[in-house]
Amino acid sequence: METYAIHKGAMIAPRKARMTLDLVRGKSVAEAKAILMNTNTKGSRLISKVLNSAVANAVNNAGLEENTLYIKEAYINEGTTLKRSKIASRGSVDRRDKRTSHIYIKVSDMNTIKED
Repeated sequence: METYAIHKGAMIAPRKARMTLDLVRGKSVAEAKAILMNTNTKGSRLISKVLNSAVANAVNNAGLEENTLYIKEAYINEGTTLKRSKIASRGSVDRRDKRTSHIYIKVSDMNTIKED
């Protein structure tokens, strides 16, 4: 059985968050939580919240056990871009793009690997 969680509009650039997400893709939930706890980035804090939500969905809604779960799918898509302006030299204006992300994590239990 598979469950997932999504965080839409996370205030972090997708390039920065993908570096952290690559560390935990395909690992067990316990190992992924340990990696995220010891990684000091904003992306790791946001990804751990989404991972905890996906695990809670699996345990409470699907009746799965937490110790048998692993990260089956994890990716980050680009969200909306907030356009901001800042005064630049010689009286001109520069545009600063504040990029957002959509964080998606799908967890599954180890028993479904044997059935596939």
